[in-house]
Amino acid sequence: MSGTRTLVIETSTPQATVALAGPQGVETRGFTSDRSHNAMLFEPLRELLDSNPEITMVLVGSGPGSYSGTRVGIAAAQGVGIACACPAVAVPSILAVPSADGGADCLAIGDARRGSYWTARIGNHRVIAEPELCDAVELVAKVGEALAGGLAVFAFEDPLRFPLPDEIKSRVSLEFPDAERLWKAWRESDEETRTLWLADIPQPLYLKPPHITPGKRESLVKG
Repeated sequence: MSGTRTLVIETSTPQATVALAGPQGVETRGFTSDRSHNAMLFEPLRELLDSNPEITMVLVGSGPGSYSGTRVGIAAAQGVGIACACPAVAVPSILAVPSADGGADCLAIGDARRGSYWTARIGNHRVIAEPELCDAVELVAKVGEALAGGLAVFAFEDPLRFPLPDEIKSRVSLEFPDAERLWKAWRESDEETRTLWLADIPQPLYLKPPHITPGKRESLVKG
């Protein structure tokens, strides 16, 4: 139907956006907030919903990024989904940046605080390797390897804050996800990826420690 729309919410960074996307194009509202997404989200959201379009789906950015901002966006998406009797679907925010346009292979990096960092590999409009924690030495190695392989590397935060050599740091771009690109990531992803997103309950994209297979204890090894 011509009146159907997809509501898109992206609040994982201070540069937040909401959008209505449909056959006639995309209408977007944005705002900037470091800590008060919960106070600032609902006015632009109300403006978009005032025309009472038929919302058939809600997409929301799942980060990784601001944990509180992402949770506010997800809560709002679930509320609209309940009110409109339509699905609320989480899409990774790291797919909604300029470097990822066209499904390009990229490496996303972030500051996990307290001396920890995270990296995530994306490509073909999906997350290839989920966000994984690392230390400063591992970060330098992973970023260097990605750049040597021709991948773009981006961060949601100022690259100057990362403990990278200057020649590497200068090649990391500062980029922010937006609602329109989140919608494009959904539309351009393959059916299998969309099916997985639809099946999941919306929640922030959590950071995970690297997988380590523990060795067998000597007491458990038979002689």
